[in-house]
Amino acid sequence: MGKFGTSQPVRRVEDSRFLTGRGSYVGDLHRENIAHAVIVRATVAHGEIAAIDVDDARDAPGVLSVLTGADLDAAMSNDMSADVVKSRDGSPGADPRRPILAVDRVRYVGEPVVAVIAETLEQAKDAAELVEVEYDDLPVVTDTIATLREGAPQLHGEVPGNLAFDWALGDEDANAALFQGAAHTVSLDLINNRVIANPIETRGALAEWGADGRLHIAVNGQGPWSMKREFAKRLQVPAEDVRVTHPDVGGGFGMKGQYYAEYFVCAHAARVTGRPVKWVSDRSEAMLADAMGRDNVTTIEGAFDGGFKLQALRIKTVAALGAYNSPDGQWIPVLAKFVAQGVYEVQSLFMNVKGVYTNTTPVDAYRGAGRPEAIYAIERLMDAAARQFGIGQDEVRRRSWITDFPHKTASGETYDVGDFERVLTRAKAEADWDGFPARKADAAAHGKRRGLGLCYYIESILGSPQETATITFVEDGTVELAVGTASNGQGHETVYAQILHDRTGLPFDKIRVIQADTDRIASGGGTGGSRSVTTQGVAINGASDELIERMRPLAEEELEVASADLIWEDGAFRIAGTDREVGLLQLAGVARAKGLSELLVQQTSTKLPARSFPNGAHIAEVEVDTETGRTTLEKYTVVDDFGVLMNPLLAEGQVHGGVVQGLGQAITEHVAWDEDGQLLTGSFMDYAMPRASDATMIPFHHEGTPSTANPIGMKGCGEAGTVGALAAITNAALDAVWEAGVRHVDMPITPNRMWEWLKAAGR
Repeated sequence: MGKFGTSQPVRRVEDSRFLTGRGSYVGDLHRENIAHAVIVRATVAHGEIAAIDVDDARDAPGVLSVLTGADLDAAMSNDMSADVVKSRDGSPGADPRRPILAVDRVRYVGEPVVAVIAETLEQAKDAAELVEVEYDDLPVVTDTIATLREGAPQLHGEVPGNLAFDWALGDEDANAALFQGAAHTVSLDLINNRVIANPIETRGALAEWGADGRLHIAVNGQGPWSMKREFAKRLQVPAEDVRVTHPDVGGGFGMKGQYYAEYFVCAHAARVTGRPVKWVSDRSEAMLADAMGRDNVTTIEGAFDGGFKLQALRIKTVAALGAYNSPDGQWIPVLAKFVAQGVYEVQSLFMNVKGVYTNTTPVDAYRGAGRPEAIYAIERLMDAAARQFGIGQDEVRRRSWITDFPHKTASGETYDVGDFERVLTRAKAEADWDGFPARKADAAAHGKRRGLGLCYYIESILGSPQETATITFVEDGTVELAVGTASNGQGHETVYAQILHDRTGLPFDKIRVIQADTDRIASGGGTGGSRSVTTQGVAINGASDELIERMRPLAEEELEVASADLIWEDGAFRIAGTDREVGLLQLAGVARAKGLSELLVQQTSTKLPARSFPNGAHIAEVEVDTETGRTTLEKYTVVDDFGVLMNPLLAEGQVHGGVVQGLGQAITEHVAWDEDGQLLTGSFMDYAMPRASDATMIPFHHEGTPSTANPIGMKGCGEAGTVGALAAITNAALDAVWEAGVRHVDMPITPNRMWEWLKAAGR
């Protein structure tokens, strides 16, 4: 078991099929007599729909159906619901109607207006060109702050001033009193720029209705269970008549965790045409219509005592929601509350988040979902404090961080464990912190400015604390492990098999992981919030333990031994003091032969008692070319505390991917619109994804403190890289040009922006 057990760097078993073209994604799915859907999208950012002419499209060759918002109004529930937060006065957040297909008005470029379904994709595309939509243009607002100003264009008549919600946390008066009495205060205005997720696989769906009247829809998502409920609700059919599955998924990053208009369109179109209907987004469509991430404007203030120890935090954020609420859009900026104070001990925290509507694509979860935004703000503040106080960026953190655990934060969370000093000490050593002055001098000799940036992050796992695992012995000698999560490429099939093998001794190569099928798995929390391996791992262990106990009487019978003489050791039941043993796979064969089918399936649900809090230190070194403004990442060091690692190789891969996504937001990526709300960054010609040449080698080191918040002692790792990267890289960039007179930078630190900052500083 040592080779394939937990904490071993087992290579991903799923990669064999992925790398040899044997994966099965939505784009690979085919059905006999399949039809194809194309979406006609709004070409204006804000306008009344004066007329829709689809006659020519309906008469075009191969066209089976053309659907408008009016058609959906007559046939189903033509709207998409969303969760809302409560404002500080107790009132619910705004929930304006968001139709699946637009009815009277469009509010962002790319909003779905008409669906064309045809025999072939080419025929659907040709017919879509024949759809004519007339708009009466309305005023447009795309800026996050400008939408709140008096006289700004109003997106929804029932939402005055475009303010969706005004949420707050903490005692504002007590917080203000601490600021008034503070020896020092530090304030910083920050922009957390909007980004596009851009997973390698674009979104898609294939819907089909069976002869029994049931809907099956395959979607590349992050958990089918919430989608099942929404399809039943929108299509007005019993939930038991809906089956949702996810085939292989090529990246999600939170964006694929939502339900979208196109999925409901496919389901209804399949019902109307009596044929399977498939839709797959192209890249330009994805960049226009997929839920985007971030887009916050924040003022963060810190109150410090005479010894430069942080006493209080005040954080005020305006968060763009886009034109509508996406399913979890209102919650994303509020999730910052879980880690808003970072790793620092504070007496008071006051947070205020205002969600606002703009004529832009809706915003939802993107890798980290609120925690990167929170850590970016607090770690930029601590960097600014170090400069203002004239002390080291590591020292200013040490003076304020939490040392006693468990620690109840000002927002009411409980950090269970941590050893921040140990992690930072290791990070500084691995990064050769003391050697930086020499590297800086060498860069200066070559006409470059070198900067060193630190971020000490903490994040929380999110999502449902409950999960279920089902172990089934199959007649062919394999074991199926059904789980309530949905891999988007993280390696779940490997790590779940490791956990089950380690606990039960079942052969690693005999375990098959079953996921994301609502007919086979009744419920699940899906993938997101760094929850998967922690929650699912606990459930797998729980099911394993119950299975072992249920098999014990059968083992006693097979080995003809009394219970007192039977021990469970190294993955088998063994007679104490002998080499006689029997494993679970053998016992399953015995149970089948004896007709004891109840022993062949073990289903167990578990619930985590609390959240765990991954944390770590990221140290970035960058160089800035003052002639061109280009910022390059020269050195990057990560030391993380993920508790007990289930698979170090997979954890390292998650960190690498997360850091590079953070690098993209920090240096290259940015969504922009013109004054009419037209997307200016709708292709890879204009939207700068990070490339391999933008990154550097990223050494990964681990200093784990086992979590007490779950029985396996682990902490999630999926989003940690992004959470730490934003501030580390941005702090390094500012450090590089501080001596040149630059006093503030914002993401993305593009060459043009850096050159302008240097120019404004007189360099």
